[in-house]
Amino acid sequence: MHKKGKESAGIHKGPPPAMGFYFLGFMGAAVHFVGNVDGFWNIIVAVAKAAVWPAFLINQIFDLLKI
Repeated sequence: MHKKGKESAGIHKGPPPAMGFYFLGFMGAAVHFVGNVDGFWNIIVAVAKAAVWPAFLINQIFDLLKI
């Protein structure tokens, strides 16, 4: 008797494929934002900006498309 495992049930193991693109974008944004500041707290803010930049990008795209 064949038991259905997670692989045969179609469940994907690991992070979604888009996560790699987000990570590369995060690293690039972090390098950009951190490279333009000095001071500990400004670096913390720069890393936070790097984490949420896709939301601002989508917002700007929606504004341009008048959605």
